[in-house]
Amino acid sequence: MIRNPVLRGFHPDPSIVRVGDDFYIASSTFEWLPGVRIHHSKDLVHWRLLGHALTRPAHIDLKGVENSCGSWAPSLSHADGRFWLIYTNIRTNRLGMKDSHVYLATAPAITGPWSDPVHLDSIGFDPSLFHDDDGRKWLVNMQWDFRKGNYHFAGNVVQEYDHARRRLVGPVHEIVRKKNILCEGPNIYKHGGWYYLMMAEGGTGWNHGISMARARSITGPYELDPQEAVLTTRHTPDHPFAKAGHGELVQTASGEWWLAHLCSRPLKTSAPAPENADALVKAHAGERCVLGRETALQRVVWSEDGWLRLANGGVLPYVEVETNLPQHPWPEPPERDDFDAPELGRDWSSLRVFADPSWLSLTERPGWLRLYGRECPQSWHEQSLVARRIREFRARAETRLDFTPARFTQMAGLMAWYDTRTFFFLRVTRHEQLGKALGVMLADDNVYDELYDSQIAINDWPDVYLRAEINLAALQFSASPDGRDWRPVGPVLDASKLSDDYGNVLHFTGAFFGLAAYDIAGQRGFADFDYFDLKHGD
Repeated sequence: MIRNPVLRGFHPDPSIVRVGDDFYIASSTFEWLPGVRIHHSKDLVHWRLLGHALTRPAHIDLKGVENSCGSWAPSLSHADGRFWLIYTNIRTNRLGMKDSHVYLATAPAITGPWSDPVHLDSIGFDPSLFHDDDGRKWLVNMQWDFRKGNYHFAGNVVQEYDHARRRLVGPVHEIVRKKNILCEGPNIYKHGGWYYLMMAEGGTGWNHGISMARARSITGPYELDPQEAVLTTRHTPDHPFAKAGHGELVQTASGEWWLAHLCSRPLKTSAPAPENADALVKAHAGERCVLGRETALQRVVWSEDGWLRLANGGVLPYVEVETNLPQHPWPEPPERDDFDAPELGRDWSSLRVFADPSWLSLTERPGWLRLYGRECPQSWHEQSLVARRIREFRARAETRLDFTPARFTQMAGLMAWYDTRTFFFLRVTRHEQLGKALGVMLADDNVYDELYDSQIAINDWPDVYLRAEINLAALQFSASPDGRDWRPVGPVLDASKLSDDYGNVLHFTGAFFGLAAYDIAGQRGFADFDYFDLKHGD
């Protein structure tokens, strides 16, 4: 039984492909690196993180990109004995304008090595590559129009790609344009003599869905599906999945068709906020999707008149879906990282810059992670922050910190992170009166604050253990001098703010727990972390 979401926490925009008995899903990573996560399954039920496609600076440069920009909606395919990856780097996303650069990389195996990228164009975002059965290849993309009156709604286009010349050739063909509807994530499939265009429709929020069109020729003309959507929850606000949309198709060896799609789980479909949460948490938490956009799977069929439909009938995704593939579980990844390996584990992500020895070391003090402090928590350039995704509504992160700050500009600790506009930071720093001090700083929709009442002197602590615990919409920090006697630091905080749905600008990522060190004065102070333990569930 498939229990959705299959990729929990921040794993949006799934692109799925089968090669033999193996299924692979690539998902968006935005401003986080390494870029484009790749998961592997043999039964569609059990998935393991295999690695990433964008693993070096030649693949992508994210330094300075805005929040929720960077690597959007990859498209993974397999043809001619190799893997093909189309991805974008969104450098600008403001005032209706975007700089969305489209790249292609290839690899002989899903684990790489991935080639240096080829820049194709910058027409739009969410592109895909269609491999036709006559050997020709086509880039399918949405066309972004920033002009007043045309904003968003410029339709989908295709253009031929010549791999021998490593560039797009021939005219750009506009194939579908819907009035006043944003059609993203276009993918083309060939079935029964038709070219089918699958589109992510209505924006990646509460109005999201998947629609279809078809034509006898790849360049059209296309007719729209008479049904409004193949999949959507836009008319069912109480469904456990919100924002369902943006999908891709895959066919099993036995001929079944499956749809991988994104969805979000609002807090209101889980449980109310705990009794000790404040009124603000209780008032707003249910509207927010702290875990970001996740990946789910649905079985689909082709109707008698040749249109794609959910196998369950209707348009609503199911939480549980049966599959007849032989079970193939993977070993559970460890919850605790003792930093005994020479490199950071594949489940870790760094912000906008690749982890490298200039600021991160697992060898200078064996068994510890050393972070050299760099720019501030609101920097888009060089932060020393590494983090792991929060996958459930209840989660707890813990670490042991060895850090001796010399001045107030140096700080290190445990982060509950959404982006540079919104985060909660349990950090150790230097205070002129208290000496070595522990407290909470935060950003609330780009408003900086410090909880001065929560600051405590820890000069006599033999060790510093830090803990962050999320229980639905409530976040509580705590600390201990010995790992046994834990005491709360600061009040219950509103964890629901770590969400796409909070704040005055668009967001598309998800919540993280992480480890961070900062030295805003540029004096290269460092912090050592003995371990990181991340548990999910009750």
